[in-house]
Amino acid sequence: MAKIDQLFKLMHNEGASDLHLFAGSRPAMRIRGDMERFGEEVLTEEALKEMLHEIAPPDKLALFEATGDLDFGYEVAGIARYRCNFMRQKFGSGAVFREIPSRIMTFEQLGLPPVLKDLALLPRGLILVTGPTGSGKSTTLAAIIDQANEKRKGHIITIEDPIEFVHPGKSCLVNHREIGTHTRSFAAALRAALREDPDIILVGEMRDLETTALAIEAANTGHLVFATLHTMGATRTVDRIIDQFPAEQQQQIRMSLSESLKAIISQALFRRIDKKGRVAALEIMFCNIAASNLIREEKTYQLLSVIQTSRKLGMISLDDSIMELLQRKWISPEEAYEKCVDKKKFAALLKNPPPEW
Repeated sequence: MAKIDQLFKLMHNEGASDLHLFAGSRPAMRIRGDMERFGEEVLTEEALKEMLHEIAPPDKLALFEATGDLDFGYEVAGIARYRCNFMRQKFGSGAVFREIPSRIMTFEQLGLPPVLKDLALLPRGLILVTGPTGSGKSTTLAAIIDQANEKRKGHIITIEDPIEFVHPGKSCLVNHREIGTHTRSFAAALRAALREDPDIILVGEMRDLETTALAIEAANTGHLVFATLHTMGATRTVDRIIDQFPAEQQQQIRMSLSESLKAIISQALFRRIDKKGRVAALEIMFCNIAASNLIREEKTYQLLSVIQTSRKLGMISLDDSIMELLQRKWISPEEAYEKCVDKKKFAALLKNPPPEW
């Protein structure tokens, strides 16, 4: 057993999402969104390097020595998988570990609306799950992919950096590919996937123009593609995708996106005040005829209106989702105000509103 495994066990038992280890500092964990230090000893460079080198594959260590950055996956049997990031910082080495549960949580456990289950059964199209880092995008996607794995008979390919949730084959054949280990890049893996007879492709992140273009192409050529972006809300997500492309290509991309896009799920994670744990507020937009027309006609600023007038179809705006959590007394007014879009709407609910209100 690696020495660092004891820290992973402690992290798991404390319900922490992240473990932070930096030379020159005491260890710390993020618990329910807050950073908590533990232990009395400051980590030395020598002690930290010994722990880190014990779990990193030799070829990955060579990359770390050459570049000063490294991402890979690590698993502690019977506990969880971990997304590992090594870095160099002013006082020496550093590392951050994100826990990926070994068991994929269900829709019911996550509190996701049942309407999202239908996305797993779509024959083709592009589905985006967006939000800031640490908002639970991978967890939501894992639940949807697991639904497809149970209800469909097909081939699922996941392309991630690194691999996070591992899906055992159920009704589907599932292949996991990791950037830097099994393939050179997201774009290279996506290009290859089109020749590998997939029904569903999961792209860990549409992080560059080439990957984005290939994901849209895959969705338009008969595949169901899931991907993530670090954006918030349907409008910003669509604009971000289109703005990646040169001006002379943007109209063509609008057309392609209006035809391929099926849904955008944006989420923000909140600390619960009624019990331990966190809960997600979701903005959900299904790309119906009205939304497709707005994307095609460069009127993305009106997408929020489509969401607000389509509640009966399962759509909901982020602010309405936050308000529902607030009315259930699951989250605090202060955090609701911090993460909402319409600040004026939520300012009246604060005990001490900011001066501008």
